[in-house]
Parts: sequence; structure tokens; C-alpha cells
Amino acid sequence: MNFKVTLQPSGRSFEVARDEAVLPAAIRQGVGLPYGCRDGACGSCKSRLLEGRVIHGAHQQKALSAAEEDAGWILTCCATPQTDLRVEARTVAGAGEFAIQKMPCRVAAIERPAPDVAILRLQLPANVALKYHAGQYVEFILRDGARRSYSMANAPHRIEGGLELHLRHMPGGKFTDHVFGAMKEKEILRMEGPFGSFFLREDSSKPIVLLASGTGFAPIKAIIEHLQFKGSRREAVLYWGCRSKSDLYLHDWVVETAAAMPNLRYVPVLSEPKAEDAWTGRVDFVHRAVMADLPDLSGHQVYACGAPIMVESAQRDFVARCGLPAEEFYADSFTSEADKHGT
Repeated sequence: MNFKVTLQPSGRSFEVARDEAVLPAAIRQGVGLPYGCRDGACGSCKSRLLEGRVIHGAHQQKALSAAEEDAGWILTCCATPQTDLRVEARTVAGAGEFAIQKMPCRVAAIERPAPDVAILRLQLPANVALKYHAGQYVEFILRDGARRSYSMANAPHRIEGGLELHLRHMPGGKFTDHVFGAMKEKEILRMEGPFGSFFLREDSSKPIVLLASGTGFAPIKAIIEHLQFKGSRREAVLYWGCRSKSDLYLHDWVVETAAAMPNLRYVPVLSEPKAEDAWTGRVDFVHRAVMADLPDLSGHQVYACGAPIMVESAQRDFVARCGLPAEEFYADSFTSEADKHGT
């Protein structure tokens, strides 16, 4: 038995199979809904249930609290319909544009720009044309069926040289322990994608704030490459926050790229610089540096990516204190497996 989900205000509808959550059904049918982790951890897919009844699967309270659920909010990634539904959710133009594919890939190179950061370059099969938006991600499918998500760090027009992914070592992590330990060039991996609704809204001319922490820089880098490729004239500023200077693992690349893009400014921000860094730049939490420089964000768009605490703090404070329209905050929260399971 299928249930019908109708979206408001677009009026678009689609079918959801019995025991299937709303979001995977939408993705399968090319319906663009906002989402991030697909695991009930980030809250990006939070929508208002106008009519009908759902049962929620396991999810984080920070993504959807009991009070929010009582008030009629749902997480489409883990909400299974029990009746036909009417859901208030803005559709995302382009989110369902490209076919999701499963494919093998070969590790072409492993670089270590920082002690706990690896840049993987992956060669795709010659018969696979992977199309995606700058900012989207792929999932590696591990041998036991577990999945790990990583954003593409190169824009689609640069895919000829393979995919570029940035990984931070999470000690004890099932996948990153392997990457930083036994992984060798030419190893074959399995992946699926593209996923995610984190990408540039190109129908806007508003100035852009790009906000990254740590390896959250990866999809931001892809967006910068896309802006450059398109010859965009939109004003943009990148704030990249890290603990110490060595964590700014592609600092020179950003400096060079910003020098070649008249409309892009770069503001690196360290929260805990080391004495040997001899750092003379900004010292603060990265989202607070944005607020100090841009106290009025009412006319901006913000694209934020990185640690959940940074993304959550930026969203709360930019909207409440800087006048950013809530619908102009776009985010990809890098939730680890520990985050997803509340450990």
C-alpha cells in the first residue's frame, strides 16, 4: 500500500511505499527536498506536517525535539507515513536533477596536507558520467554495508581528473582508520551519489558568505571553483575557521584563488593558534568573526559547512542577531558516526 505526499506551497505530490520514509521516496523520484545527513542527525530536512500521521525512526533530539514533534514538525529522512500526508516544505530546484548512481572507483592518489587530513583523488570508470552540483556529496559503501559520506571538493567541470575528497582522521573510525593506515593507491572502493541539497542558489544575486570549519572547506572549495568557472560577479567572502595554522591545509590555494577572483575575499580565523604559528591574523570562533565584520546579514546568503556546533551556532546567531533571513542559510553539517549515535 502506497501513501501520497503532497508538498506545499508547490502542490507537487509523490508516492511513498509502505514502511518507506518520505525523503528516500522523494530522492528516488527526483523530487528536490532539502536534506543533509539522511540519518536523523542534522535537522536539514525538518518540515512541517500539515495533515496526516507519521512514525519517526531513530533520530537525534537536537535535530528534532519532542516539543517540535508535538508542534507538528517532522524529519522527512526518518518519518514513515501512516496516512496520506500534506507537508509544508520548500522544494529545492536542482536537488533531484542528477541521477544517483552506484559505481566503483579507484584510489588514484592519497595526499597528506596536514597530519590528520587526507586528500583522496579517485578515478571513475570510463563509462560513468557522474553529474553533480558543487557542494554535493557521495557515500562510500563499506564491505559490511555501512556508509560514510564525503563532499566533492572539486567542481563538476574539473571531474576529468577524478573526484577530490578531503577526509579528517577520526581515530577509531571504521573508514578513516583504513584511509590513514592500510589504504594504498589503486585500491577499489564502492560509492553512490550524488546526494544533498547543499549547493549554490544561482537564481540569486545576493552577496555570499562562505563559512567553513576544518574539512568543511571541501564543498566550499567546489563552490568557489564553480563561481570562478561561471565568471560570477556576485560578491563573496570566505571565512575558514580552524584551531591552528596547520589545519588551514589549503591556505596557499585559497590565497592564490582569491587573488585571481576580484569578487572573493578570504578571512582565515584560528581559535587556538600555537606559539610557533606566529599568527597575526584573526583569533576567534569563525562565526563570531563573521558577525563582527558583517553585523547586518539581511541582504546576504550564507553557505556554512563543518562541525555541527559551528553550523548550529552560526544559524542561530546569524538569524537572531544579524537579521539573516532563515531561508537564506544553507548548511551541510559534518555529522560523524559518533554524532549520529549520540556518543
